[in-house]
Amino acid sequence: MSKLTKNQKIAVAKVDSEKLYKLSEACELVKEITYTKFDASVDIAMRLGVDPRKANQMVRGVVTLPHGTGKETKVLVLCTPDKENEAKEAGADFVGLDEYVDKIKAGWTDVDVIICTPTVMAKIGALGRILGPRGLMPNPKTGTVTMEIGNAVREVKAGKIDFKVDKQGIIHASIGKVSFDATKLAENATEFINTVLRLKPQSLKGTYVKSISLSSTMSPGISIDSKSLAAE
Repeated sequence: MSKLTKNQKIAVAKVDSEKLYKLSEACELVKEITYTKFDASVDIAMRLGVDPRKANQMVRGVVTLPHGTGKETKVLVLCTPDKENEAKEAGADFVGLDEYVDKIKAGWTDVDVIICTPTVMAKIGALGRILGPRGLMPNPKTGTVTMEIGNAVREVKAGKIDFKVDKQGIIHASIGKVSFDATKLAENATEFINTVLRLKPQSLKGTYVKSISLSSTMSPGISIDSKSLAAE
């Protein structure tokens, strides 16, 4: 096991591993314990009491963070020529169809989100084995398969993210940067948490949210008191 650096020791000392922090406290603290030289991402993790192996307990959704994620999202739009100008005007980084389908088949996936129209899904379906494992496959449920290309691109650029519970029953998402003030981080986190809460499977028996933690790149996790969220 590698030794902790001086800054990492300071960070660990500031976090009480036995304490459940209020969300507002956690957002202040995560800024204090981040010593990276770059603008680190702030991530949230929610451990749910669901069984992801059961289709009726799969938790997946989209949320638009009020203050965005703080990072530039590279968007590829796969569409027919009549939709290309709409995509470009909305701010898409890459626009086209056949040339990008060929590039993806050759291994290119240097984008964060892919949006397409329903009319081209037949061509994109063959890319599932490449895009699926990377979380890039367009899906109507996340709004990335749509005829409203311009709106979809603008929403993604403004901070819309999609999330999905993993095999361990945990949802991970980036909710901002350490450079955000604590209030904006808290508002982004609240929007994300409330969205996940609204997606509670009707078939679930028992506790839905088991734990929530906040962390930044290379920082220790800060446990959040979920009972305090309503009060905040």
